[in-house]
Amino acid sequence: MLKRESFSDRLWLLRRPVQFLTDIAVLTAAFLLAYSPTINFRVGDQHFDQALNQLPFVVLIQISILFLAGGYSIIWRYISISDIRVFLSAALGSGGILLALRFLLVYTDLGRWQVPISVIVISTVFAFGGMLAVRVLRRFLYELGDSKRVPRGRGRVKRKPALLVGAGRMGATLIKEMAGRADAELEIRGLVDDDARKTGGRVSGVKVLGTTVDLERLIEELKIKQVVIAIDHAQGKEIRRIVDLCTTMSVKTQIVPSLNEIAHGRVSVSRIRDVQIEDLLGREPVELDDKNLAEFLQGKVVMVTGGGGSIGSELVRQIKNFDPSLLLLVERAEYALFKIERELATEHPDVRFLPLIADVNDESRMREIFDTHKPDVIFHAAAHKHVPLMESNAAEAVKNNILATRSLGELAGEFGVKDFVLISTDKAVNPTSVMGASKRIAEIVVQELDAKYATKYVAVRFGNVLGSTGSVVTVFREQIRKGGPVTVTDAEMTRYFMTIPEASQLVLQAGALGTGGEIFVLDMGSPVSIIDLAADMIRLSGLVPYEDIDIEFSGIRSGEKLFEELEIHGEVLEKTRHPKIYIGKIAAYPEAEVREMLSSFTDAVAAGEGEIRRLFNQYLPEAKVNEVPDQALSVGSVSSSRFVTKRPKLGLAEK
Repeated sequence: MLKRESFSDRLWLLRRPVQFLTDIAVLTAAFLLAYSPTINFRVGDQHFDQALNQLPFVVLIQISILFLAGGYSIIWRYISISDIRVFLSAALGSGGILLALRFLLVYTDLGRWQVPISVIVISTVFAFGGMLAVRVLRRFLYELGDSKRVPRGRGRVKRKPALLVGAGRMGATLIKEMAGRADAELEIRGLVDDDARKTGGRVSGVKVLGTTVDLERLIEELKIKQVVIAIDHAQGKEIRRIVDLCTTMSVKTQIVPSLNEIAHGRVSVSRIRDVQIEDLLGREPVELDDKNLAEFLQGKVVMVTGGGGSIGSELVRQIKNFDPSLLLLVERAEYALFKIERELATEHPDVRFLPLIADVNDESRMREIFDTHKPDVIFHAAAHKHVPLMESNAAEAVKNNILATRSLGELAGEFGVKDFVLISTDKAVNPTSVMGASKRIAEIVVQELDAKYATKYVAVRFGNVLGSTGSVVTVFREQIRKGGPVTVTDAEMTRYFMTIPEASQLVLQAGALGTGGEIFVLDMGSPVSIIDLAADMIRLSGLVPYEDIDIEFSGIRSGEKLFEELEIHGEVLEKTRHPKIYIGKIAAYPEAEVREMLSSFTDAVAAGEGEIRRLFNQYLPEAKVNEVPDQALSVGSVSSSRFVTKRPKLGLAEK
């Protein structure tokens, strides 16, 4: 959340005496010109003494109003169109005060301070127009000098001829940033935009040459070596179409960082990067109800378990924008906690947070944290989530995903936590794996707790997250880096994918929407073919699938599904007021049955894997968990069971 500008922040003008004196000179000149008969025919030479008397009074009012309007917090060299409103409001404010004084002093003996209306109007226009013009001139001279400046120790780089796709705000910003850099590697020879009305126009001096239909022709005519995608809200299908076309013409394609990356301060617009798989799978940006989220999080003590993980750390990044009074980062992995702790400390020093090394299975440690810090809101993201690993470590899945959730939830109710949000998964729907079944039991647990305590307990389900630790995308990247092969379990396998920021933002929104007992289901779009995902990632690495790098099939692993599902049989998805969040309507389990279930699983942890699997199938009618642990599918032996099948080579047009 943006903080209000403090009074001390505005006092920077005392450190800029030349700029301040320049404004005084402009205001003085504007007022005297307003009294000049050459410009203002309503006054004559006899009024000059009156002008000198009124000058300090008028200049003091104008400079004070500009100061209060925030005009002296604007850095001259970076003045922009949006800053005009500051000068406009200052002009209206000072003009209004002078007019009010003009009429209030009519019946007093202070008539010499009555500024003529014509002088007020003319001097206001000249004064604030002049000060704005001086600042614009300063920016112009700064950018002109910067464009001629060559970095010390190196000459001007040889620039590649490039086309920019996107004649909107992002494209305009990129052109301006690159124009001011002598070391820029691209020479923008033109723009293309699918809004045909822009064709023939210019953006920051660069001409819009056509639409993306003209890309092939323009690449050939202008001998383009690189295409940069700078579309404000580019969709995956748009990016894919451009990338595919440029690939066939052997032209490199890059992209301007997303608005989300820029907003988080990770990169600037000018940091063009290669197109990534996240771009091709990109979805509509999430629209958040900031008012609702502010009410949910502002001024609260917020705990995130698993705060160093992929989802947990992103939740932390999102929550800090809503000004919590304290962020509690609970994490048992020391290095993961260290990374997010350093990020917050260096990039967001104004955020109050506390890194806490703790295991959510350790009831006494968690009780100590609750007793000391009294959290208001809990996001429970700590979990074992890797499907094949949990198949051979079922007891650990039960302890971490079920029993720890129960313990943490009980503490939340006991200590009067307002909201408890469980991070669940689409694998909890009709589960075939230990991991999925354990998360479904965790959902049942929080529903039962919601009926027992005043705390609002909700669960949020979503699919695979692009780039999360251990995800298929990170595995494919590592395999491509090593030269392949890329291994896919089955040619027909599909998965739902979301980006980490999108999933985290929707989790926050779902938490704010919850009234207690809901299982929220996030809109995950259309399922993605894993083999197509692998082929896309190979192409984006500048390689050709089945030529430079093979794609091999290893066979579906125990607990895996060919496709994920969104709802349990008999469950109905209802809309919420957010278009990407639904409520899965399914009856909660009776309290007695949940107590029996948890007691059975507690005993089964010591009894062995087979008993745990049997209990999953007993208590979850929709589950189909293999009751015999498949030891052959342990992590070290997956490769030994691989069988290889190669698809025929496909051209881009056949994909």
